[in-house]
Amino acid sequence: MKNLRTALMCLCTIIVGLQTFAQGNTSPVNEPDYNRPKLFNNLPDRIVLETSTVGNMLTKEMGQTATISLSADQSVKFEGTVVSSVSKYDNTIRSIVIRSVNYSGATLTITRVTKNDDSAPTYTGRMMSLQHGDLYELKEIDGSLILIKKNFYDLVNE
Repeated sequence: MKNLRTALMCLCTIIVGLQTFAQGNTSPVNEPDYNRPKLFNNLPDRIVLETSTVGNMLTKEMGQTATISLSADQSVKFEGTVVSSVSKYDNTIRSIVIRSVNYSGATLTITRVTKNDDSAPTYTGRMMSLQHGDLYELKEIDGSLILIKKNFYDLVNE
């Protein structure tokens, strides 16, 4: 009788083991969607911004409208509303976020960091939309502020 009970327990364990799966077929990591639509197709790969224009943008307060030209002939503009305007550490760090009204879902974020040693301020920023596959990153190259077009997944890992 003891051998029959042991054999029955082994058979039940084998049946249960065959019916359960330890691992699923889906990966817990999100795979990048490289087929996202492009938002900035009509814009060039590099856009030069005036430092004075960017400096004036940083003086805007929350709720105000802001416009920045994205072309040399002033025909293409990024227009929007300031949704965040922050100044920290005695105005040594100033940051602004503008939500676009003419580029669906896009935001422009610009940050200026001023050092206490009277050197020129440094600027960083991005113009991007989380629903689209392209974005612009603000870089300082040889004293000029340039928006450089990049793919979404070059900067963002999901």
